[in-house]
Amino acid sequence: MKTNQHLLQNPVNYGAPMEQARLMVYGVHGRSQAPEFMMEVADRVDLPGVAWLLPAAHDQSWYPQSFLAPLTENQPALDNALETVRTHLDGVLGRREGPPVVVFGFSQGACLLSEYLLRDQPGLAGAVLHTGGYLGPSERDGAVSDLVTMADLSVRMFTARNDSWVPLQRVEATRSAFRSLGATVELTVYDDPEHHVNDDSVGALRRYLRQVAGLSPGHNATGDQPAGH
Repeated sequence: MKTNQHLLQNPVNYGAPMEQARLMVYGVHGRSQAPEFMMEVADRVDLPGVAWLLPAAHDQSWYPQSFLAPLTENQPALDNALETVRTHLDGVLGRREGPPVVVFGFSQGACLLSEYLLRDQPGLAGAVLHTGGYLGPSERDGAVSDLVTMADLSVRMFTARNDSWVPLQRVEATRSAFRSLGATVELTVYDDPEHHVNDDSVGALRRYLRQVAGLSPGHNATGDQPAGH
């Protein structure tokens, strides 16, 4: 069995120390990115009391092909990427004491987390998926699993109406898949064709994390910064 190259790199800890945090965000970057991308997002969110755990994809890619390609074309990389997320989050969620956990993914990271959430249905405090959806060439009928529901999960989704890589139809289908499992889902669609995390979604992410963590509105020190790519 080949080594999972993603697991050879320890995730980066950023923000508040885990033992002092009110909330932990597991932030998964996109293709051709690194944890530094998520650090920039964390700085723009500017919310004290949040610990960020940021995994790094080997060669800056979680899987080689488009997320719309047949699943076999993204193997074994996809299974390795899912194993990486599962390993990291199992370790965090398995602690007796610790802050609530929210997952946040952008682009390829959002696709990977969508697939993970639908397959594993973990006990998370929340999920934010920016410009991504579940993998595979075809839309799925109904719930992936009827054994466990997501009735307690609030999912926040963002995407562009005409993104170059992520069709709106797949994001909407992913929203339907989460809802079929009982999750509460809110989707914001932007008329912004640029493939990035814009200032409006940063503000919405800040409000979402503040709500999940139970932080007061005064817990951010500065405003938004220019949007990154």
